[in-house]
Amino acid sequence: MDQATADTHRAINAVWRIESARLIAGLARIVRDVGIAEELAQDALVVAIEQWPTTGVPQNPGAWLMATAKHRAIDLLRRNILIERKHQQLGYELESDQATAVSAFDAVVDDDVGDDLLRLLFVSCHPVLSTEARIALTLRLLGGLTTEEIARAFLVTEATVAQRIVRAKRTLAEARVPFEVPPATELAPRLGSVLTVIYLIFNEGYSATVGDDWMRPALCEEALRLGRVLAELMPQEAEVHGLVALMEIQASRGAARVGANGAPILLLEQNRARWDQLLIRRGFAALERAQQFGGALGPYALQAAIAACHARARTAAETDWARIVALYDALAQLAPSPVVELNRAVALSLAFGPAAGLELVDTLQSEPSLKDYHLLPSVRGDLLSRLGRFDEACAEFKRAAALTRNLRERALLLDRADSCARAALPPQAL
Repeated sequence: MDQATADTHRAINAVWRIESARLIAGLARIVRDVGIAEELAQDALVVAIEQWPTTGVPQNPGAWLMATAKHRAIDLLRRNILIERKHQQLGYELESDQATAVSAFDAVVDDDVGDDLLRLLFVSCHPVLSTEARIALTLRLLGGLTTEEIARAFLVTEATVAQRIVRAKRTLAEARVPFEVPPATELAPRLGSVLTVIYLIFNEGYSATVGDDWMRPALCEEALRLGRVLAELMPQEAEVHGLVALMEIQASRGAARVGANGAPILLLEQNRARWDQLLIRRGFAALERAQQFGGALGPYALQAAIAACHARARTAAETDWARIVALYDALAQLAPSPVVELNRAVALSLAFGPAAGLELVDTLQSEPSLKDYHLLPSVRGDLLSRLGRFDEACAEFKRAAALTRNLRERALLLDRADSCARAALPPQAL
């Protein structure tokens, strides 16, 4: 492959990353099937790969891809693969040449691109799909990630991701999920599903559940991009801004969370001078937008307010832990869960001493949902070590290390267990 062809292929990849979501969303509005829409978009991409190295990248590559995909849709229609009732709508476009189709795309599809992306986001995050399927489909359709990239990000096989995506498309088709933003009566629970998927993607990037790396920044960036797009499309939804604020502020710590050797650095030990102030300012602005709507803050906005407390403190010692406890109290009232209680216990321990935190943690020991949750023994080990109960702390850190599937985190927990074991030895044994 010569240099010019290689440059063109790089340009095609860049265009696809930028335009694929818009392209699929626009096509899905026409054909009302995300699976067919993606196939049409992929067909257009193949044509671009074949033609652009010779003809050059068009001035408006997104419009070129849409026009090409529309002609493919018309070909399918002629073979009676598309729904008959779309015949007249798509047949009209058959009469136009490519230049007219490009013009129509600019005039019509661009006007609706926001609505199209919003519809596609709600479809890909539809509750009829499993959580894993929603994540894979969202990253594929709206993130433009390949099956290989999604598999690598979540450390599963390409076949597993491919099966999730295929099944998700089939499920949506069989359930006849409409390509639309839900009506007002259904918006809240459906929006909750969208926000959950975006935050799950972010969390997997922020604290990877498995593998050799503590963080996967690309997933954080993708979740942030989706969140920002959603905030632009739904500017009147306070919780959308709350989620964006939470992710912006948490993402600001990225450079400080990992040492030179890739080892994790915990929040209280981080060099806050390395926190990204631009992301913090963006997070504060998003939180302010969420608060402007009045009324009680939602779960994501409350978590963003907690993150903001950390961001405002120049050092760990200056953190307003009493305020954080109050915010966790509000979160526990609004969205009670054992994980919220565990986080509240940490805040209690730092505001009022480790014994206060341990008392709450011990009430969670029998919680079934936390049975295999490694952060429960990890937090308990930390509290016990702060109380000088090093033998017990060592056992808890070892139990946490056995439960986590992230190798970096396991090494950190085993190091803490070793430190506690040494602290438990009598002076003469050291």
